[in-house]
Amino acid sequence: MLAAFFRTPRKAASAAREYLPAALLLILLIAGWEAWVRAFDTKPYILPAPSRVWSAFLDVRSQIPGHARTTLVEALLGLTIGAGIGVTLAALLSAMPLLRRVLYPLLVISQTIPMVVLAPLLIAWFGFGMTPKIVVVALIAFFPIAVSTADALTGADREMVGLVRSMGAGRLQVLRYVLFPAALPAFFAGLKIAAAYAVAGAVIGEWVGASSGLGLFITRSQRAFRVDQIFVAVAFVAFASVALFAAVHVLSRLALPWMYAHEEESES
Repeated sequence: MLAAFFRTPRKAASAAREYLPAALLLILLIAGWEAWVRAFDTKPYILPAPSRVWSAFLDVRSQIPGHARTTLVEALLGLTIGAGIGVTLAALLSAMPLLRRVLYPLLVISQTIPMVVLAPLLIAWFGFGMTPKIVVVALIAFFPIAVSTADALTGADREMVGLVRSMGAGRLQVLRYVLFPAALPAFFAGLKIAAAYAVAGAVIGEWVGASSGLGLFITRSQRAFRVDQIFVAVAFVAFASVALFAAVHVLSRLALPWMYAHEEESES
C-alpha cells in the first residue's frame, strides 16, 4: 500500500517530464503566432490571431458539439470496421503466401489514390448519409492495421508454432494462442496510426456532401470567408484525433500489460 502511495507521484512526475516540453512548445507557438499577427497587422481573412479564433469559438460554441458528434461517430464506426477488415485480411495474407503475393502490391497501389478523389464516387454510390464517410475512414484505417498485423503474424516465432502444433493444436488454435498474441503489439501500433487519421478521414468525406459534421462546418466557413471559424474546426479535429490516439494507447496498455511491466519496474 505504501509502495502504491509513492508510485502515483512518480507516475505524475514521469508524465510531466514526458508531456510538459510539448505543452510549453505549443504555448510558445501560439504566443508567437499572436505576436506575429499583431506586429505585422496581418489581415484576419489571411491569418487570424489566436485571440480572434477564440472569439470565433465563443460565437459558434453552440454549433460545434452537434457537428463534432457526427464526425466522431463516423470516425469511430469507420475505425472499428477498418480494424476488423485489417485483422481479417492480415490473417488471410499470413496464412496464404500466394494470396499475399497477389494482394499485397494491390493494397499498396490502393493507398496512392487520394481519398478526395474517391469521396465523390462514394457519395454517388451510397448517398449523402453517414455511410460514405464511414467507408472513407475504413479505407484509411484498414491499411496500416493490415500491413503491421500481417508482418507480425508472418514473423511470429516458428519454433513456438511448431511446438504448439506438435502438441496437437490445429490452425485456429495456433492463431488464437500463438500468432494473435504475438501480433497484438503490431496491431495496436497500426491502430494508433489509423486512429490519428480517422477524424481527418471523416472530415474529408464531409467536404463532398453532408448534412452535419466538422467538414460541413469548414465548408460553410470557407464560403463565408470566416478563416477564424475554420481554425476553430481545425482545432477540434486535432483535439479529437489526439483524444482518439490516447484512447487507443490506453487500450493497448490494458491489453498488453506485460509490455509496460518492465517500464514501470525501471521507473520504480
